[in-house]
Amino acid sequence: MFDPHTLNDISSGSNINDIGQTQLKNLQRSLSWMTYPISKVDGLIGPNTRSAFAEYKVDIGESDVSTVTTGAKDLAIHNIEKTQNILNSDVSSEEKTKSAIAAVCENLGIGLKTQIAYVLATTKWETNHTFEPVREAYWKSEAWRRNNFRYYPYYGRGYVQLTWRSNYQKYYHIMREPLVGDPDLAMDPKIALMVLVHGFKMGGFTGRKITDYINESRTDYKNARRCINGLNKWREIKEIAEGFEAEL
Repeated sequence: MFDPHTLNDISSGSNINDIGQTQLKNLQRSLSWMTYPISKVDGLIGPNTRSAFAEYKVDIGESDVSTVTTGAKDLAIHNIEKTQNILNSDVSSEEKTKSAIAAVCENLGIGLKTQIAYVLATTKWETNHTFEPVREAYWKSEAWRRNNFRYYPYYGRGYVQLTWRSNYQKYYHIMREPLVGDPDLAMDPKIALMVLVHGFKMGGFTGRKITDYINESRTDYKNARRCINGLNKWREIKEIAEGFEAEL
């Protein structure tokens, strides 16, 4: 798991345009963990990284948007460790899993009751009502998946289906978990939980974000399905989401 304390390898007062590639990768990872829009963790400075860092600095009330300060590092470490602590929650039962999902949603900025209800509904549907990470075509054998999935071994795994090598690689770079070399790690609940909530917040599955459809002024449980899989089974998931919304 990514160690946010690597941010302390960056000297306070450094300009982000002047720090080394490894240090910049750790800064990019940190911003991504906090759901700032980093397109790629590559250690290269450019408009995307500058913009994401500037947004973070403004959010924490610092006006110098290019300087890495002690306060900016400390707050990022605190925020990331808070998320990581939640990811390590006990998920040994359905109720505990739902509580962990809700807590990560709140911590990553999609904490409206309607947003949490929809993430829970999607998890329930995608895991066949088990609230446990599943494999794509879980009712088939591994040999069947090897012979039938052109993207094998990077088939879907998790609370939602993390699929394709590029997506495994993306979350490897963010989380520092060796998902490319061992894609079965996507079945680890803490990794699956991060992928689920981070993907919903950032549009990591289809490019559509949950906030595009469910926010303070809009609750569109139909089109929120586009975050995951077009409009496939949207009615069933909408009904489940409405049930969770009433419970929360």
